Amino acid sequence: MKNLTERQEAILGFIVEFLNEHGYPPTFREIGAQFSILPKAARAHVTALVKKGMLKVRDHSSRSIEVLVDEPADFRDIPIVGEVAAGKPIMSEENVNETLRVHSSMLKDSAAYFAMKVRGDSMTGAGILHGDIVLIEKKETADNGQIVVAVTGEAVTLKRFFRDHSRIRLQAENPAYQPIFTTEAHIVGVLTLSMRRY
Repeated sequence: MKNLTERQEAILGFIVEFLNEHGYPPTFREIGAQFSILPKAARAHVTALVKKGMLKVRDHSSRSIEVLVDEPADFRDIPIVGEVAAGKPIMSEENVNETLRVHSSMLKDSAAYFAMKVRGDSMTGAGILHGDIVLIEKKETADNGQIVVAVTGEAVTLKRFFRDHSRIRLQAENPAYQPIFTTEAHIVGVLTLSMRRY
């Protein structure tokens, strides 16, 4: 698999993960939605994987992808540690009884991760909806514009991060919500990807 691009590895990992979870392959539309690309672009990536011997597409039906990779897929189990508010900040209850299987091609080797379930609708403009699961890289710093999980007081929230001079602005991606201004927010992680179950 060394001749695959980073995006091809990620798409192959998603297809394998989808197959393991659902028992059938994703459609080109579902692949496109996962990676924020058009179905036509998803089809092009799948075609490249077919040419490299990783996949086979049986026919023109909507769920016709077969995985041809012999070696077992490399997955990591990421703990789901509760819920994060995409609205008003709410308490997050630690719960590590549930895990999320993620293909290693979507992760950095040296990074630590956790996952949380999203509650609320303040990040819909960024494509993050109520009920989604967000994968978060553990970090205590962030660049302006990154989406972070931040602790404000005893509450946890998912917002876009900006540092404005002497204070921090946690910005929603929904005009119905006002930004949160604070001097005491503690960043616990930066968004890596968002997943949605249908």
